[in-house]
Amino acid sequence: MEKALKEVTPRSEDFSKWYTDVVRKADLMDYAPVKGFIVIRPYAYRIWEFIQSDLDARFRATGHQNAYFPLLIPESLLTREAEHVQGFSAEVAWVTRGGGEELAEPLAVRPTSETIVGEMYARWIQSYRDLPVLINQWSNVVRWEKATRPFLRTTEFLWQEGHTVHRTQAEARAETEQQLEAYRGLLKETLAIPAVAGVKSAGERFAGAVETYTLEAMMGDGRALQTATSHFLGQNFSRAFNIQFLDEDGELKYGWTTSWGASTRMLGGLIMVHGDNRGLRLPPRVAPIQVVIVPIAKGREREAVLAHCRQLLQQLSPHLRVHLDQRDEFTPGYKFNDWEMRGVPLRLEVGPRDIAQSQVMVARRDSGEKVAVKADGLAASVAAILEAIQDALYAQALEHMQALSFAIDDYHEAVAKDRRGFFWGNWCGDEACADRLQEEMSMTIRCLPLPNQPDPQHLRSGADCAVCHRPAEHRAVFARAY
Repeated sequence: MEKALKEVTPRSEDFSKWYTDVVRKADLMDYAPVKGFIVIRPYAYRIWEFIQSDLDARFRATGHQNAYFPLLIPESLLTREAEHVQGFSAEVAWVTRGGGEELAEPLAVRPTSETIVGEMYARWIQSYRDLPVLINQWSNVVRWEKATRPFLRTTEFLWQEGHTVHRTQAEARAETEQQLEAYRGLLKETLAIPAVAGVKSAGERFAGAVETYTLEAMMGDGRALQTATSHFLGQNFSRAFNIQFLDEDGELKYGWTTSWGASTRMLGGLIMVHGDNRGLRLPPRVAPIQVVIVPIAKGREREAVLAHCRQLLQQLSPHLRVHLDQRDEFTPGYKFNDWEMRGVPLRLEVGPRDIAQSQVMVARRDSGEKVAVKADGLAASVAAILEAIQDALYAQALEHMQALSFAIDDYHEAVAKDRRGFFWGNWCGDEACADRLQEEMSMTIRCLPLPNQPDPQHLRSGADCAVCHRPAEHRAVFARAY
C-alpha cells in the first residue's frame, strides 16, 4: 500500500489528478464501457445511501412523499416550455428507435422531469383542496457531457428532484426557501461542508425558473461547487402545462410551482472538501465504516488477540458501524494505509500489550492523533471521539473557506490570488459584465448572497461594480467553479 500511496498525486501539485487518483484507489467508482458513464462502487454508493436517508427524513418531516416518473419524455412535452427546452437542448439524449422500428415521436431521456411532472399534475389537480402537491423522486438523469469527471460531470448521474404545486405565490416561495434550508442542514450537519447561500443571477439560473436559490461550497483548491439548488418556477410551467385549480372563490387559477434537487456530485464535493494527500477523510455520519479494528499480533499471540478483537466488535457494533480487519496476508502498516485511503474516521489498534493494560490505541483519521483509551466504557469514548471528528472536519472546512474569501473592488484583484477562492464584489446587474468576467478570468457569478452570509467586508462605500465600475445593484460572489 505504501507504493500505492506514492502514486497519489499531491493535492498541491495537481488537484485534478489527485482527485482522480483518490476516487480510483479508494474504490469509489470505475469507468463504464460507454464514454461519459461511470459505475458507482459499493463503498461510494453506501455514502450516497446515507445522503438519501438524511434528505428523505427532512423531506418527509415537511410533508413530502416519494413517487416515480418515467425516464422517457415525449418531444412534444419537453418543448412545451420554450425557455426550459432551450436551456437543455444541447444536453438531451434522444431515443428514435424502439423494437427495431422508427418511433412516431422522438423520446428524450430525461435531463430533468419538470415537463413530464407538469403533464401529470395537470391531470391530478382540479381544486384548491388538491393543493399543495408535495412530491419528490429519487432517480437518474442523462445530460450529454463532453468531458467526464467522476461524480462531478458524468453523462448519467443519480439525484433527487422535488416538484411541488401551491395555491399562492407566497406558499411556493416559502417552499423554495424551506428546501434550500433542508440542503444546508444536510451539508452542515451530516457532510460537514459549509456553503454560501444565495440567488443565481439571471444568466446562471435554471432554465424556465423565475428564481434559483443555490448553495455554493468551496473545494480544497479554492474552486466553487454548486451542491444543491431550489427553484421558484412561478407560473411558467403551470401555464405551459395548464396546471389549473378551482379556488375557493370560484375562480379558475394557475398553480405556483417549485422544483429542487441535489445529486451524486455531493460525493465529489465531499471528497474535494475533506480529502488530503493520504486519501479520503470521511465525516463519521456518512462513513460506511466508522471504526476499523486492526489486530497487531503474530505467532502464538494471534488467536488470543483476535478473540479479544471479536469481543470489541461485538461490544461496539450495536452502536456504530465497525469492521474487524482479519486479513492475514497484509501487515498492520499496510492495513493502516489502506483504511486511511478509504477515509475511515477511527482506527483501533489492539495488541498483546494493550490487552494486558486494558486499553486500546485509537488513531484519528482527521488529525492523525493517536491516544490510548481505556477499554472500560470504550463505546462511549469512541462515540465522543467520532462526534469530535465530525465537528473538527466542519471547522477545518469553514476555516479554509474563510481564509480564501476576499473582498475586492476590481475583478483583476483575483489574479494576485491565482483566482483561488470566493471573491466578494459589487455587480451592476448587467450580464455583459458577467460575460466579460467569464471570458477574461474563467470565473462566473456564483450567487447573489442571501442576508447573514459570511461576507468578508459587505458593500464597500463606493458601491461600484467590480467589473465595469458603474453604480452597483448587487453584492455577488465571483469564483471559478466545477
